[in-house]
Amino acid sequence: MNDLSAPALVTAVEENLFEYYKLFRQWTRVEVHDDKHMLWTLSDVPSPFFNNVLNAQIAPNEVDATIEVTITRYRLRNAFINWWIGPATKPANLGMYLEQHGFVHRGNPPGMAVDLLALNEGLPALPGLVIEQVSDVATLKQWCHVFSVGFGMRGSIEDPLIDLFTSIGLGDQFPIRHYIGWLDGKPVATSQLFLGAGVAGIYDVATVPEARQQGYGTALTLAALLKARSLGYRVGILQSSEMGFGVYYRIGFREYCRLSRYIWMNRSWGIKR
Repeated sequence: MNDLSAPALVTAVEENLFEYYKLFRQWTRVEVHDDKHMLWTLSDVPSPFFNNVLNAQIAPNEVDATIEVTITRYRLRNAFINWWIGPATKPANLGMYLEQHGFVHRGNPPGMAVDLLALNEGLPALPGLVIEQVSDVATLKQWCHVFSVGFGMRGSIEDPLIDLFTSIGLGDQFPIRHYIGWLDGKPVATSQLFLGAGVAGIYDVATVPEARQQGYGTALTLAALLKARSLGYRVGILQSSEMGFGVYYRIGFREYCRLSRYIWMNRSWGIKR
């Protein structure tokens, strides 16, 4: 993709996200369904990370019934629902309906994009930081641990993450590449590059609490973007947390849209992530 117009970048932000979750079908513990009405992922893992609804295209007179059917589907599997709403969602006021059915609004992450030929690479050097692309399961385990700690996830999802990303595949021949940052031999930060929908998507940027605000997340993000550029990609996209917005802005990302997340929680798990 070389179109840097705002409408094209908004589309790219969503399309890359959709393609990311479609990859989950390569793991036997996740059911992935994709049709003209919605995309959804469903698993028995107690975390919204694995249980998502995206790209809803619902007729106004079918909204309530569709939401109820969806809740029933996930309730039968004892699962959470992490429902994404974006610029392409129909109806546009779907969030209002979700709240009426017991969903909780959990934020409006900015959809951001950057021209990879205009990255801010003049960032301060970080002595002692070593960045490595994950190429084996042992290093992936370290990556998943830092990711889990960095995001403060309650309960252990590290083993499911290891299984998922191993199933998708490690190495340059696969669309997802994981990066880990080491400081004095200890893993402190992660990032992930997903090449999909013609653009380079950045995911799972995390830093352990004791190493935050020192530039490690920025360095890991930039390393993934530079890899994408070396492969001929022109556009980088991501969905930012509020905490990460400034980090990405300094690299060169700009906001082009807002997405929304709504969570339906299975109360029996008692996990709020």
